[in-house]
Amino acid sequence: MDDKTLIARRVARELRPGYLVNLGIGLPTLVAAWVPRDANIFFQSENGIVGMQAVQEEGLEADDLTDAAGQPISALPGAATFDSATSFGLIRGGHLDVTVLGGLQVDRKGRLANWMVPGSMVPGMGGAMDLVTSARRVIVAMTHTAKGRPKIVETCTLPLTSARRADLIVTELAVLVPTPAGLILKELAPGVDAEAVQRATGTRLIVAAPVPHMDLD
Repeated sequence: MDDKTLIARRVARELRPGYLVNLGIGLPTLVAAWVPRDANIFFQSENGIVGMQAVQEEGLEADDLTDAAGQPISALPGAATFDSATSFGLIRGGHLDVTVLGGLQVDRKGRLANWMVPGSMVPGMGGAMDLVTSARRVIVAMTHTAKGRPKIVETCTLPLTSARRADLIVTELAVLVPTPAGLILKELAPGVDAEAVQRATGTRLIVAAPVPHMDLD
Protein backbone atom coordinates (compact mmCIF):
# COMPACT_ATOMS: atom_id res chain seq x y z
CA MET A 1 0.00 0.00 0.00
CA ASP A 2 1.46 3.39 -0.94
CA ASP A 3 1.70 6.22 1.60
CA LYS A 4 -1.16 8.33 0.25
CA THR A 5 -3.55 5.38 0.14
CA LEU A 6 -2.69 4.47 3.74
CA ILE A 7 -3.40 8.04 4.87
CA ALA A 8 -6.68 8.23 2.95
CA ARG A 9 -7.90 4.90 4.31
CA ARG A 10 -7.15 5.90 7.89
CA VAL A 11 -8.85 9.29 7.53
CA ALA A 12 -11.94 7.64 6.04
CA ARG A 13 -12.41 5.76 9.32
CA GLU A 14 -13.00 9.10 11.08
CA LEU A 15 -16.13 9.86 9.05
CA ARG A 16 -19.60 8.97 10.29
CA PRO A 17 -23.05 8.61 8.65
CA GLY A 18 -24.75 11.95 8.18
CA TYR A 19 -21.53 13.97 8.17
CA LEU A 20 -21.07 16.90 5.81
CA VAL A 21 -17.38 16.74 4.86
CA ASN A 22 -15.09 19.02 2.88
CA LEU A 23 -12.06 17.45 1.19
CA GLY A 24 -9.17 19.79 0.42
CA ILE A 25 -7.13 19.82 -2.76
CA GLY A 26 -4.61 17.03 -3.31
CA LEU A 27 -4.25 14.03 -1.02
CA PRO A 28 -7.52 14.65 0.90
CA THR A 29 -9.58 14.05 -2.25
CA LEU A 30 -8.48 10.38 -2.11
CA VAL A 31 -10.49 9.87 1.08
CA ALA A 32 -13.81 9.65 -0.79
CA ALA A 33 -12.67 6.48 -2.58
CA TRP A 34 -12.48 4.67 0.78
CA VAL A 35 -15.98 5.52 1.95
CA PRO A 36 -18.72 3.03 0.97
CA ARG A 37 -21.35 4.49 -1.35
CA ASP A 38 -24.08 3.62 1.13
CA ALA A 39 -22.28 5.29 4.06
CA ASN A 40 -24.61 8.33 3.97
CA ILE A 41 -21.64 10.72 4.09
CA PHE A 42 -21.94 13.90 2.04
CA PHE A 43 -18.84 15.45 0.48
CA GLN A 44 -18.80 19.18 -0.19
CA SER A 45 -16.46 21.17 -2.41
CA GLU A 46 -16.13 24.94 -1.98
CA ASN A 47 -16.61 25.54 -5.69
CA GLY A 48 -20.27 24.64 -5.13
CA ILE A 49 -21.45 21.05 -4.71
CA VAL A 50 -22.72 18.75 -1.97
CA GLY A 51 -22.92 15.06 -2.83
CA MET A 52 -19.82 14.67 -4.97
CA GLN A 53 -18.04 11.36 -5.46
CA ALA A 54 -15.19 10.00 -7.52
CA VAL A 55 -15.79 9.26 -11.21
CA GLN A 56 -17.04 5.68 -11.21
CA GLU A 57 -15.91 4.68 -14.70
CA GLU A 58 -13.10 5.98 -16.88
CA GLY A 59 -14.39 7.91 -19.87
CA LEU A 60 -17.47 9.27 -18.11
CA GLU A 61 -15.78 12.50 -16.96
CA ALA A 62 -17.74 15.71 -17.53
CA ASP A 63 -15.87 18.97 -18.18
CA ASP A 64 -18.37 21.02 -16.18
CA LEU A 65 -18.40 18.87 -13.04
CA THR A 66 -15.15 19.21 -11.05
CA ASP A 67 -13.86 19.56 -7.52
CA ALA A 68 -12.13 22.71 -6.22
CA ALA A 69 -8.87 21.63 -7.90
CA GLY A 70 -10.56 21.28 -11.29
CA GLN A 71 -10.39 17.47 -11.23
CA PRO A 72 -13.34 15.51 -12.67
CA ILE A 73 -15.93 14.19 -10.20
CA SER A 74 -19.36 12.62 -10.39
CA ALA A 75 -22.39 13.19 -8.22
CA LEU A 76 -24.64 11.02 -6.11
CA PRO A 77 -28.40 10.97 -6.80
CA GLY A 78 -29.86 13.99 -5.04
CA ALA A 79 -26.63 15.99 -5.11
CA ALA A 80 -26.94 19.78 -5.16
CA THR A 81 -24.89 22.42 -6.97
CA PHE A 82 -24.87 26.12 -6.13
CA ASP A 83 -22.81 29.29 -6.37
CA SER A 84 -19.68 30.09 -4.35
CA ALA A 85 -21.54 32.49 -2.07
CA THR A 86 -23.85 29.68 -0.92
CA SER A 87 -20.94 27.27 -0.64
CA PHE A 88 -18.96 29.59 1.61
CA GLY A 89 -22.12 30.30 3.56
CA LEU A 90 -22.16 26.61 4.46
CA ILE A 91 -18.52 26.77 5.49
CA ARG A 92 -18.52 30.08 7.38
CA GLY A 93 -21.86 29.28 8.97
CA GLY A 94 -20.31 26.33 10.82
CA HIS A 95 -22.32 23.66 8.99
CA LEU A 96 -19.36 21.39 8.08
CA ASP A 97 -18.84 18.46 10.41
CA VAL A 98 -15.31 17.78 9.16
CA THR A 99 -12.76 19.30 6.84
CA VAL A 100 -9.80 17.24 5.65
CA LEU A 101 -6.86 19.37 4.53
CA GLY A 102 -3.34 18.77 3.31
CA GLY A 103 -0.44 20.45 5.06
CA LEU A 104 2.96 21.96 4.41
CA GLN A 105 3.77 22.14 8.13
CA VAL A 106 2.07 21.60 11.50
CA ASP A 107 3.62 22.93 14.72
CA ARG A 108 3.69 21.37 18.19
CA LYS A 109 0.50 23.24 19.06
CA GLY A 110 -1.30 21.60 16.13
CA ARG A 111 -1.49 24.80 14.08
CA LEU A 112 -1.51 24.28 10.31
CA ALA A 113 0.44 26.04 7.57
CA ASN A 114 -0.85 24.96 4.18
CA TRP A 115 -1.60 27.88 1.91
CA MET A 116 1.62 29.66 1.00
CA VAL A 117 5.37 29.29 0.54
CA PRO A 118 6.93 32.79 0.73
CA GLY A 119 8.58 33.81 -2.52
CA SER A 120 6.56 31.32 -4.57
CA MET A 121 3.76 32.14 -6.97
CA VAL A 122 0.43 31.20 -5.38
CA PRO A 123 -3.04 31.54 -6.92
CA GLY A 124 -4.54 32.63 -3.59
CA MET A 125 -5.44 31.24 -0.22
CA GLY A 126 -8.53 29.42 -1.47
CA GLY A 127 -10.93 28.30 1.23
CA ALA A 128 -8.33 26.96 3.67
CA MET A 129 -8.59 29.77 6.22
CA ASP A 130 -12.39 29.62 6.28
CA LEU A 131 -12.35 25.83 6.54
CA VAL A 132 -9.89 25.63 9.43
CA THR A 133 -11.69 28.40 11.29
CA SER A 134 -15.26 27.22 10.79
CA ALA A 135 -15.46 23.40 10.48
CA ARG A 136 -16.45 21.54 13.63
CA ARG A 137 -13.49 19.17 13.23
CA VAL A 138 -10.23 19.69 11.33
CA ILE A 139 -8.19 16.69 10.14
CA VAL A 140 -4.78 17.24 8.55
CA ALA A 141 -3.86 14.51 6.04
CA MET A 142 -0.25 14.78 4.86
CA THR A 143 3.04 12.95 4.48
CA HIS A 144 5.23 13.04 7.58
CA THR A 145 8.25 14.50 5.77
CA ALA A 146 9.09 16.32 2.55
CA LYS A 147 12.42 15.58 0.86
CA GLY A 148 13.59 14.02 4.11
CA ARG A 149 12.73 17.06 6.24
CA PRO A 150 10.06 16.96 8.98
CA LYS A 151 6.73 18.62 8.25
CA ILE A 152 5.70 18.33 11.88
CA VAL A 153 7.86 20.93 13.61
CA GLU A 154 8.35 22.86 16.82
CA THR A 155 7.43 26.17 15.17
CA CYS A 156 6.11 26.70 11.64
CA THR A 157 8.41 28.68 9.39
CA LEU A 158 5.61 29.10 6.83
CA PRO A 159 2.60 31.41 7.31
CA LEU A 160 -0.09 29.86 9.50
CA THR A 161 -3.46 29.14 7.93
CA SER A 162 -5.25 29.74 11.23
CA ALA A 163 -4.46 30.13 14.92
CA ARG A 164 -6.88 27.29 15.60
CA ARG A 165 -5.47 23.91 16.60
CA ALA A 166 -6.27 20.97 14.30
CA ASP A 167 -8.12 18.04 15.88
CA LEU A 168 -6.19 15.18 14.27
CA ILE A 169 -3.10 14.66 12.11
CA VAL A 170 -2.80 11.55 9.95
CA THR A 171 0.44 10.68 8.16
CA GLU A 172 1.90 7.53 6.62
CA LEU A 173 3.74 6.94 9.91
CA ALA A 174 1.27 7.82 12.63
CA VAL A 175 -1.89 9.39 13.95
CA LEU A 176 -1.26 12.39 16.22
CA VAL A 177 -3.66 14.28 18.48
CA PRO A 178 -2.82 17.96 19.11
CA THR A 179 -3.38 19.13 22.70
CA PRO A 180 -2.39 22.22 24.71
CA ALA A 181 0.52 20.17 26.10
CA GLY A 182 1.78 19.07 22.67
CA LEU A 183 1.25 16.32 20.12
CA ILE A 184 0.17 12.94 21.45
CA LEU A 185 1.22 9.85 19.49
CA LYS A 186 -2.12 8.03 19.26
CA GLU A 187 -1.47 5.30 16.65
CA LEU A 188 1.38 3.86 14.61
CA ALA A 189 1.26 2.81 10.98
CA PRO A 190 1.73 -0.91 10.29
CA GLY A 191 5.36 -1.92 10.72
CA VAL A 192 6.36 1.41 12.31
CA ASP A 193 7.57 1.93 15.88
CA ALA A 194 7.44 5.02 18.08
CA GLU A 195 11.16 5.67 17.78
CA ALA A 196 10.92 5.86 13.98
CA VAL A 197 8.08 8.37 14.22
CA GLN A 198 10.03 10.53 16.67
CA ARG A 199 13.12 10.51 14.43
CA ALA A 200 11.01 11.79 11.52
CA THR A 201 9.39 14.52 13.64
CA GLY A 202 10.83 17.97 14.33
CA THR A 203 9.33 18.34 17.79
CA ARG A 204 9.08 16.13 20.86
CA LEU A 205 6.02 13.89 20.88
CA ILE A 206 4.04 12.81 23.92
CA VAL A 207 4.15 9.00 24.01
CA ALA A 208 2.16 6.86 26.45
CA ALA A 209 3.14 3.24 25.88
CA PRO A 210 1.95 1.01 24.45
CA VAL A 211 0.86 2.80 21.27
CA PRO A 212 -1.52 0.71 19.10
CA HIS A 213 -1.20 0.30 15.35
CA MET A 214 -3.74 1.72 12.91
CA ASP A 215 -6.83 -0.32 12.11
CA LEU A 216 -7.34 0.07 8.38
CA ASP A 217 -10.07 -2.56 7.85
